[in-house]
Amino acid sequence: MSTFQIIVGSMLGGTEYVAEACEEQLNILDHQVNLHLKPDFTSILKNTFAQNTTKKQVWLICTSTHGAGDFPDNIQAFVTDLKNCEQDLSSVSFMIIAIGDSSYDTFCKAGVELDKTLKTKGCKELIAINMLDMSEDIDPELLAQNWLKQNIDLL
Repeated sequence: MSTFQIIVGSMLGGTEYVAEACEEQLNILDHQVNLHLKPDFTSILKNTFAQNTTKKQVWLICTSTHGAGDFPDNIQAFVTDLKNCEQDLSSVSFMIIAIGDSSYDTFCKAGVELDKTLKTKGCKELIAINMLDMSEDIDPELLAQNWLKQNIDLL
Protein backbone atom coordinates (compact mmCIF):
# COMPACT_ATOMS: atom_id res chain seq x y z
CA MET A 1 0.00 0.00 0.00
CA SER A 2 0.96 3.68 -0.22
CA THR A 3 1.65 6.52 2.18
CA PHE A 4 -0.38 9.66 1.48
CA GLN A 5 0.35 13.22 2.52
CA ILE A 6 -3.02 14.97 2.15
CA ILE A 7 -2.26 18.66 1.67
CA VAL A 8 -5.24 20.97 2.17
CA GLY A 9 -5.86 24.48 0.85
CA SER A 10 -9.13 25.84 2.23
CA MET A 11 -10.60 29.24 3.08
CA LEU A 12 -14.06 28.40 4.36
CA GLY A 13 -13.70 24.76 5.41
CA GLY A 14 -15.47 22.94 2.58
CA THR A 15 -12.23 21.60 1.17
CA GLU A 16 -11.29 20.31 4.61
CA TYR A 17 -14.41 18.13 4.55
CA VAL A 18 -13.38 16.73 1.17
CA ALA A 19 -9.86 16.03 2.47
CA GLU A 20 -11.21 14.31 5.58
CA ALA A 21 -13.49 12.15 3.41
CA CYS A 22 -10.43 11.21 1.34
CA GLU A 23 -8.51 10.38 4.52
CA GLU A 24 -11.38 8.13 5.63
CA GLN A 25 -11.51 6.36 2.24
CA LEU A 26 -7.74 5.86 2.04
CA ASN A 27 -7.73 4.39 5.56
CA ILE A 28 -10.48 1.97 4.51
CA LEU A 29 -8.30 1.02 1.53
CA ASP A 30 -5.47 0.29 4.03
CA HIS A 31 -3.17 3.18 3.11
CA GLN A 32 -1.18 5.20 5.60
CA VAL A 33 -2.37 8.83 5.71
CA ASN A 34 -1.07 12.11 7.14
CA LEU A 35 -3.54 15.00 6.92
CA HIS A 36 -2.06 18.53 6.71
CA LEU A 37 -4.69 21.21 7.38
CA LYS A 38 -1.93 23.80 7.79
CA PRO A 39 0.59 22.47 5.27
CA ASP A 40 4.24 23.12 6.03
CA PHE A 41 6.44 22.27 3.05
CA THR A 42 9.49 21.29 5.11
CA SER A 43 7.49 18.95 7.35
CA ILE A 44 5.77 17.35 4.38
CA LEU A 45 9.13 16.75 2.68
CA LYS A 46 10.44 15.14 5.87
CA ASN A 47 7.35 12.91 6.07
CA THR A 48 7.66 12.02 2.40
CA PHE A 49 11.33 11.08 2.42
CA ALA A 50 11.54 9.67 5.97
CA GLN A 51 8.85 7.02 5.47
CA ASN A 52 9.55 3.38 4.72
CA THR A 53 10.94 3.51 1.19
CA THR A 54 9.16 0.30 0.18
CA LYS A 55 5.85 2.18 0.25
CA LYS A 56 4.84 4.43 -2.59
CA GLN A 57 4.78 8.08 -1.46
CA VAL A 58 1.86 10.16 -2.75
CA TRP A 59 0.80 13.75 -2.25
CA LEU A 60 -2.95 14.23 -2.49
CA ILE A 61 -3.62 17.95 -2.72
CA CYS A 62 -7.15 19.13 -2.04
CA THR A 63 -7.48 22.85 -2.72
CA SER A 64 -10.09 25.42 -3.47
CA THR A 65 -9.55 28.61 -5.43
CA HIS A 66 -10.06 31.91 -3.65
CA GLY A 67 -10.78 35.41 -4.89
CA ALA A 68 -9.50 36.12 -8.39
CA GLY A 69 -7.87 32.70 -8.83
CA ASP A 70 -5.70 32.81 -5.72
CA PHE A 71 -4.57 30.06 -3.39
CA PRO A 72 -6.27 29.86 0.00
CA ASP A 73 -4.31 31.60 2.76
CA ASN A 74 -3.36 28.39 4.56
CA ILE A 75 -1.56 26.88 1.52
CA GLN A 76 0.18 29.98 0.13
CA ALA A 77 3.44 29.43 2.04
CA PHE A 78 3.49 25.77 0.93
CA VAL A 79 3.11 26.82 -2.71
CA THR A 80 5.83 29.47 -2.41
CA ASP A 81 8.22 26.96 -0.82
CA LEU A 82 7.37 24.39 -3.52
CA LYS A 83 8.10 26.89 -6.29
CA ASN A 84 11.44 27.81 -4.64
CA CYS A 85 12.44 24.22 -3.87
CA GLU A 86 15.66 23.03 -5.47
CA GLN A 87 15.47 19.48 -4.07
CA ASP A 88 14.89 16.60 -6.47
CA LEU A 89 11.15 15.82 -6.27
CA SER A 90 11.08 13.25 -9.07
CA SER A 91 10.20 10.48 -6.61
CA VAL A 92 7.03 12.32 -5.51
CA SER A 93 3.78 11.14 -7.05
CA PHE A 94 0.73 13.35 -6.78
CA MET A 95 -3.00 13.71 -7.33
CA ILE A 96 -5.08 16.86 -7.10
CA ILE A 97 -8.69 17.49 -6.20
CA ALA A 98 -9.48 21.06 -7.18
CA ILE A 99 -12.65 22.61 -5.85
CA GLY A 100 -14.32 25.60 -7.42
CA ASP A 101 -17.43 27.16 -8.88
CA SER A 102 -17.76 26.98 -12.66
CA SER A 103 -19.70 30.25 -12.76
CA TYR A 104 -16.32 31.99 -12.24
CA ASP A 105 -13.72 32.29 -14.99
CA THR A 106 -11.07 31.25 -12.44
CA PHE A 107 -12.73 27.83 -11.93
CA CYS A 108 -10.24 25.57 -10.12
CA LYS A 109 -7.33 27.84 -11.09
CA ALA A 110 -5.36 27.13 -7.90
CA GLY A 111 -5.50 23.37 -8.52
CA VAL A 112 -4.53 23.77 -12.18
CA GLU A 113 -1.60 26.00 -11.23
CA LEU A 114 -0.42 23.50 -8.60
CA ASP A 115 -0.66 20.72 -11.19
CA LYS A 116 1.65 22.65 -13.53
CA THR A 117 4.06 23.58 -10.74
CA LEU A 118 4.39 20.00 -9.49
CA LYS A 119 5.06 18.77 -13.04
CA THR A 120 7.78 21.40 -13.57
CA LYS A 121 9.41 20.13 -10.36
CA GLY A 122 9.54 16.60 -11.82
CA CYS A 123 6.72 15.14 -9.74
CA LYS A 124 4.65 12.36 -11.34
CA GLU A 125 0.91 12.81 -11.76
CA LEU A 126 -0.84 9.53 -10.90
CA ILE A 127 -4.34 10.56 -11.96
CA ALA A 128 -5.48 13.59 -13.95
CA ILE A 129 -6.76 16.48 -11.86
CA ASN A 130 -10.26 15.98 -10.47
CA MET A 131 -12.22 19.24 -10.65
CA LEU A 132 -15.28 19.40 -8.42
CA ASP A 133 -17.85 22.06 -9.25
CA MET A 134 -19.49 23.33 -6.08
CA SER A 135 -22.26 24.97 -8.12
CA GLU A 136 -23.38 21.55 -9.39
CA ASP A 137 -21.94 18.80 -7.22
CA ILE A 138 -24.31 18.00 -4.38
CA ASP A 139 -21.96 15.79 -2.38
CA PRO A 140 -18.28 16.60 -3.11
CA GLU A 141 -17.08 14.37 -0.26
CA LEU A 142 -18.76 11.31 -1.78
CA LEU A 143 -17.51 12.25 -5.26
CA ALA A 144 -13.94 12.44 -3.95
CA GLN A 145 -14.26 9.07 -2.18
CA ASN A 146 -15.69 7.45 -5.31
CA TRP A 147 -12.87 8.93 -7.40
CA LEU A 148 -10.33 7.28 -5.09
CA LYS A 149 -12.18 3.93 -5.19
CA GLN A 150 -12.40 4.04 -9.00
CA ASN A 151 -8.66 4.63 -9.28
CA ILE A 152 -7.55 2.15 -6.61
CA ASP A 153 -5.29 0.30 -9.06
CA LEU A 154 -3.26 3.47 -9.61
CA LEU A 155 -2.75 4.14 -5.92
